[in-house]
Amino acid sequence: MYKLTTYSEDETMELAQNIESEKFPNMVIALVGDLGSGKTVFAKAFAKALGITDNITSPTYNIIKEYDNAEMKLFHMDVYRLSDIKQDLGIPEYFKKKGVTIIEWADLIPELLPKNRLDIRIKMIDENTRQFIIEPHGEKYVDLCERVL
Repeated sequence: MYKLTTYSEDETMELAQNIESEKFPNMVIALVGDLGSGKTVFAKAFAKALGITDNITSPTYNIIKEYDNAEMKLFHMDVYRLSDIKQDLGIPEYFKKKGVTIIEWADLIPELLPKNRLDIRIKMIDENTRQFIIEPHGEKYVDLCERVL
């Protein structure tokens, strides 16, 4: 487990860009944190580093947004409302589509998450300060953390 503190939105974005630099097909990033903690900021910065020029917003009402106009596909999920829907959206299928999947509110669907993934829990310390608790599951994710953190 790794702990990292950022003191601005720019530092949060830099962290996301550093993780993006080590991306690989079928990568899954599970984001957890309170409303306003920086999950979407992280996803936006990752997408930008990937070369996605679209405006990245939290896909709360869509649940899943796909971006394929970059060096690798990005599947951005927000499963906050999933408990209201109770339907099979084929979420595990996305983990095999050779892209990167970023899941906001991942703690709400633990039974759907793959065994190998990168868990990132974001704690709000104050208006600008965030603590990132990063837990790699699987050798590829451990290697990634050792390279960028």
